[in-house]
Amino acid sequence: MGFLFVALGGAAGAAGRYAISLIPCKTTFPTLTFITNIIGAILIGFIVGIAESKNNLSPNAVLFLKTGLCGGFTTFSTFSLETFNLFQNKDYAVGGIYAALSVVCCVFGIFCGRRLAALAK
Repeated sequence: MGFLFVALGGAAGAAGRYAISLIPCKTTFPTLTFITNIIGAILIGFIVGIAESKNNLSPNAVLFLKTGLCGGFTTFSTFSLETFNLFQNKDYAVGGIYAALSVVCCVFGIFCGRRLAALAK
């Protein structure tokens, strides 16, 4: 049964990621993937915070939200490919800035999501 919840959440997350990719944005910096990863980090931090503080989330809800929705929504593999492509194209400054900002901002996003979950108690 858990696979069904993960699959449904993954479909919703992937659809959300696709919707963001349709926003017109023409820059060298992979802005939309960057924003998607930050939103995903905040979201998964919030979900984990809620799951830990409120024991009323079922294991299936956690599978749907954390593994499915966030897993389908975040784009770490795309981030990795875009970073690789920037380096391969000798755009070292943009690639380095993108990689560093993505990691720092997404870890901070986890912190923010957990804080938001604490406020929602």
